[in-house]
Amino acid sequence: IMAFHLIDMNTWERREHYKYYQTLVHSNYTLTAHIDITDLLEEVKKRHLRFYPVFLYVTSSAVNSIKEMRMSKDSDGNLGYWDECHPSYTIFHKDDCTFSDIWSEYNKEFSVFYETCLKDMEKWKDVKGVKTKPNKPVNFTPISCVPWISYTSMSYDTPVTSPLYFPVILFGKYFQENRKILLPFSVYVPHAVS
Repeated sequence: IMAFHLIDMNTWERREHYKYYQTLVHSNYTLTAHIDITDLLEEVKKRHLRFYPVFLYVTSSAVNSIKEMRMSKDSDGNLGYWDECHPSYTIFHKDDCTFSDIWSEYNKEFSVFYETCLKDMEKWKDVKGVKTKPNKPVNFTPISCVPWISYTSMSYDTPVTSPLYFPVILFGKYFQENRKILLPFSVYVPHAVS
């Protein structure tokens, strides 16, 4: 069972920043970088793996290694963080150019996570709708992919307030530059907790 740990506002080192960005300046920001995936892509091809579930694992592992990326509020509005977050990601329907959002249970063991993702993708690939796989846990990380476009920056305009402080992650089409394979990668985060 994944635990939710409450933040002690009397001792938390970011308490003043949190209050400032919750009350005065409601601010979120997006960071975009081109990540060198040359070695990763070579390994994926060598092992005959699918890139998308591999990169979901890499991304989820990074998110789960940073407490601030696993923060949210509980049902009473108290700030805290989860032991672990599960990826909630998009799958594309080629026949009508729509997408659906599904999720997979995160596992630190790559082979377990990879197989879980493959099974989920196969099971839900033809089910249409925005949210198709039921019972998404409250501790999730939204991850999206636009594999048909390479980009240099991106931005969200999301004025709706939410109890979630999880990052929203997007990555695009990788490309070659100076003998390296680079992938556009963006992370949208609330300034109150990061």
